Amino acid sequence: MTHRELEAGITTDLKDKLTYTDYLRLDALLDQQRPRSDPPHHDEMLFIIQHQTSELWMKLVIHELDAALAHIRRDELPPVLKILSRVKHIQAQLFNQWAVLETLTPSEYLQFRHVLGPASGFQSHNFRTIEFILNNKNVEMAEVFRHDEPRYRALLAVAARPSIYEEYLAYLARHGHAVPRAVLERDFTRPYVAHEGVVEVFKGIYRAPERAWDAYEMAEKLVDVEEQFSLWRFRHLKTVHRIIGYKRGTGGSSGVPFLRKAVDWLLFPELWDVRTHL
Repeated sequence: MTHRELEAGITTDLKDKLTYTDYLRLDALLDQQRPRSDPPHHDEMLFIIQHQTSELWMKLVIHELDAALAHIRRDELPPVLKILSRVKHIQAQLFNQWAVLETLTPSEYLQFRHVLGPASGFQSHNFRTIEFILNNKNVEMAEVFRHDEPRYRALLAVAARPSIYEEYLAYLARHGHAVPRAVLERDFTRPYVAHEGVVEVFKGIYRAPERAWDAYEMAEKLVDVEEQFSLWRFRHLKTVHRIIGYKRGTGGSSGVPFLRKAVDWLLFPELWDVRTHL
């Protein structure tokens, strides 16, 4: 078959009707890829689209995690399990995107890297918001947004509320698990510190999952999300190493050494510790 007839039912007269382009606001979206190199370097378009699409996926992750937080506060874990499954698949998309950027060679990147100035992924508000929601809080990281008051205040607000892990621990406490008060009643802007008492709670859940199946499933979903997050960080590290070696980052970081420090950071430490003690 070399020709396919247009089906009779397909709408072709779209005058004054909502179109695909209108619904997705494609004119505005596809007008946002504006290389700064002069003349435009071919590979800068890849660099821009890679990061813009990552920001869109991260926006969706935040949208999903905000919904998950609301469900946990209402003691509704089953919907959270679905949401975290979706988040895991979004994370896989973010991970796989690095393969496209890795087609950018060091010599190609050097042709336009200078146009970035101090701009850096370190300044991604979406990424930092996700980190804070996922229990990796360091309010010093918000300083790069101080020049942008709305974003700065929004990030501090996320830091001041319980992370998804802390909301989960509060849920466990409401359902009869002996979560230590020191974990529940703390300054949530401070970095989370692992507590042996929380390990004991998870030992009980993992040894008898049939007694608290939703809590057990939630624990495993959180481990899924953290594992994907760690894989993303590692792929980011290797991509940066592959393209710029040990050069400093455009935002002023040490580059690869800075990224390496984050690879082994645990978001939900007791969920990993419990595996040793079972």
